[in-house]
Amino acid sequence: MASVVALFDDLLLGSNVLGMLRVAGHEARLTGDAAAVHPDGAAVLIVDLASAGFDGVAAVERLRADGELGETRTLGVYSHVDAETKRRAEAAGFDLVVPRSRMAREGPALIERLAG
Repeated sequence: MASVVALFDDLLLGSNVLGMLRVAGHEARLTGDAAAVHPDGAAVLIVDLASAGFDGVAAVERLRADGELGETRTLGVYSHVDAETKRRAEAAGFDLVVPRSRMAREGPALIERLAG
């Protein structure tokens, strides 16, 4: 199974995602600090694009510019009503951008698809 880092400042949502991934057999860890996030060789980095506390698109752009993403694939999770955030994430090169509802329904399968 895949190693996953989840960047969520909404701890309830982040904990739910973490639990779902662990039940599916993935190794997952949660962080709420965009400035200190490091994928450390994880297969997938999940980013909450609806965060009020950080700009998830900017966080991934910083990681990419600093060479910290390496082979880590990126999954952005956004509010279905925020088309602009989805567009920004796609333009920034996220591997996959999905609404929160799809993450809740298909999270483990999405990780498996990205992790290969």
